[in-house]
Amino acid sequence: MTRTALVTGAASGMGLAIAHRLAERGDRVALLDINGDAVQSVARALRDQGSEAVGAQVDVADRPSVDLAVASAREALGPIDIVVTAAGIAAHLSFADITTDLWDRMIGVNLTGTFNCIHAAVSDMVSAKWGRIVTVSSFAGQAGADAMADYAASKGGVIALTKSLSFELARYGVMVNSISPGTIATPMLQMSEDTGHFDLERIGKMIPAGRVGTAEEIAATCAFLTSEECSYVTGQIVGVNGGMR
Repeated sequence: MTRTALVTGAASGMGLAIAHRLAERGDRVALLDINGDAVQSVARALRDQGSEAVGAQVDVADRPSVDLAVASAREALGPIDIVVTAAGIAAHLSFADITTDLWDRMIGVNLTGTFNCIHAAVSDMVSAKWGRIVTVSSFAGQAGADAMADYAASKGGVIALTKSLSFELARYGVMVNSISPGTIATPMLQMSEDTGHFDLERIGKMIPAGRVGTAEEIAATCAFLTSEECSYVTGQIVGVNGGMR
C-alpha cells in the first residue's frame, strides 16, 4: 500500500538515504531540509525517477514554518502516514564553552524540532488508526559523549520523547521507534574528521564490525520500522552501530 512519508533532514546524509529508500518502495515523500536548493534538487531527482515527491525549505526549530510545510505536503500528497525525523546538528565543545545560545539552538533543532514535526502531523495518523514515527537519536543520547554534552542531552530527550509517545499512540495503531546510530559515514561526520575531531579509520578499527556504518544501512532499518510489517514493535531504540556498546 502506498503511504505518504514526511522526512526531515532529507537533503543529505541519513535523511537523504531514507528518502530514497522510501520512494523506491513506492511511498509518496515530502522532504524537509534547511538547505532549500538542495532539498528541491532531491525532490526533482525523485520525480524524474517516477516518484511523487515535494520539497520544502524548513528550519525544524521554527514551528510556523513546520506547520506550513506539513500543510503543503498534505495538500500535495495526502494525509501524512509516516514521519521520520532525521534533521539534526552536532558540535564538539567542552561544557564550559557551551553558551546558552548554542545550547538553545542544539535543543531547538534536535529535540524541539523533532517534537514540532511529529506534533504537526500526528493527527493524520491518529485519524487513520495507522502510522509510523521514526526518530533519529544517537548512541550519545544513551551513553553520553565527551565534549558533546549539549548534543547528548538533546538526543537523550529524543529517546525519552519516543518512548513516551509509544505509550500514548499505540492504541491508535501508531508505532513509534527510534534509530540510534553509531558512527555513520555522513557529510556531518566527514566535516568532523576534516576538523580533527574524528579519525574514521581509527574509529572503524574500534568497532566490532571493523568499520563505520553507512547511511543506506540506517535507511534499511528505517524501511522496516515504517513498514506494514512493523505492527507490534513500538517504543524501541534500535541501535545501528556495528556492535558498539
